[in-house]
Amino acid sequence: MAKKKLKKFAEINSFSNVVQPQYLHTHTDHPNRGQWSQSWFGNGQSVVLEIGCGKGEYTVGLAEACPGTNFIGIDIKGDRIWTGARAALDKGLHNVSFLRIQAEMLIRFFAPGEVSGIWLTFPDPYLRRSRHKKRLTSQAFLERYRSILAIGSPIHLKTDNSELYAYTLDVIREGRHHLIDHCRDLYGSSQERDPMLKDIRTYYEQKFLDRGLPIHYVKFSLRS
Repeated sequence: MAKKKLKKFAEINSFSNVVQPQYLHTHTDHPNRGQWSQSWFGNGQSVVLEIGCGKGEYTVGLAEACPGTNFIGIDIKGDRIWTGARAALDKGLHNVSFLRIQAEMLIRFFAPGEVSGIWLTFPDPYLRRSRHKKRLTSQAFLERYRSILAIGSPIHLKTDNSELYAYTLDVIREGRHHLIDHCRDLYGSSQERDPMLKDIRTYYEQKFLDRGLPIHYVKFSLRS
């Protein structure tokens, strides 16, 4: 297993669709900040993030479904990013890239208003109360998102964890953010929604579905 990881780490360094910043960018802004659409992608299209993208199935699926939008998958695990980056290269997708950073560092990599949407697909629910601040829908993270999102941009959460689902609805209500849509059982609901919500599935999502677990969904935007 260690040899496979080392091979992936070596290969990912040569991938044209992966950015692996140096440590200094935890203290200074990255050169791509404010320039992703024009300088990195070179197409002027809007930029949407998947934070905690894991193996990048959703990032790649979104890029395939929406060629007029740029997608960036963010994760700190290089061996996971390798899978999505390799798939994107094999498919010849030019509107998708991957950024290997901690989510806490977003402000160093994206300028105010540069991001047009955020996807959170099956993030770690951090069940211990002492770790709730690390949840990607905590108020602390929402403030980070506020610093990079264009006004009114949507945030999407998909999770199998009912506690994280309820917690997120509480955070939205307490912060007086704008709840656009939510569902306790996405696949069991008869309400018509964007097909991408069901057509694109991550590895973990399929495992949850195979076990008969409901998939929860929340869509909201931040209070101005």
